[in-house]
Amino acid sequence: MIKNPAGVASDVVVGIIDSGIWPELPSFDDDGFGPPPAKWKGVCKGGTNFTCNNKIIGARYYYSQSARDDQGHGTHTASTAVGNVVKDASFYGLASGVARGGLPSARIAVYQACGGFGCSSADILAAFDDAIADGVDVISVSIATLEAVDIDTDTVAIGGFHAARRGILTVHSAGNSGPRSATTCSVAPWLLSVAASTIDRKFESKVVLGNGKIVTGISVNAFADNGPESPLVHRDQSLGCVGAL
Repeated sequence: MIKNPAGVASDVVVGIIDSGIWPELPSFDDDGFGPPPAKWKGVCKGGTNFTCNNKIIGARYYYSQSARDDQGHGTHTASTAVGNVVKDASFYGLASGVARGGLPSARIAVYQACGGFGCSSADILAAFDDAIADGVDVISVSIATLEAVDIDTDTVAIGGFHAARRGILTVHSAGNSGPRSATTCSVAPWLLSVAASTIDRKFESKVVLGNGKIVTGISVNAFADNGPESPLVHRDQSLGCVGAL
């Protein structure tokens, strides 16, 4: 996380190559942001029902007819990287606090190259070409394979190499597996590889049985504790129900 005053715009433009973005969220509000920097050469071609602002200053799509995110992944990665400071954020009332990206003062350029069926190499490389020509400062690509591939055939490595030649850093996810051998999929030396991580916190939830016994486990549960009673179902019984479907 880079320390930067909240609500203070910068001229840093981060290109997000992913599944698009949901522009109306508070993480991408442009309150406090002035016009795009003069160096910016990109456009807002977000397609159907999509509007840019002074936070999201560029948008292009390749996979569908809009840069709007219908998967959620691109919105998630964009807010993690450069989302605004948002107070009182929570997940249905759980874990209430302040949400913010690594550099909330940065601008965003969206390149929607992925969708429900994955990401094609042609779309990813087209997104790299456009991001370079538009004048982004950093390219973020949270697209990973299950294992490393040769860098001469790795789409992100190829696109990142062309970006590096023009002084643009590509930040690439190293995968969600590990820690064990051969689980890193981002190995090109010109990429900044970001490892998967976890947290030391957990969400606990309680189940109160009919005899008054309380069973505590780990679960994301936003329901009230005084909800209706439900019968206990053994695992074998539940599997049988699924099989009947």
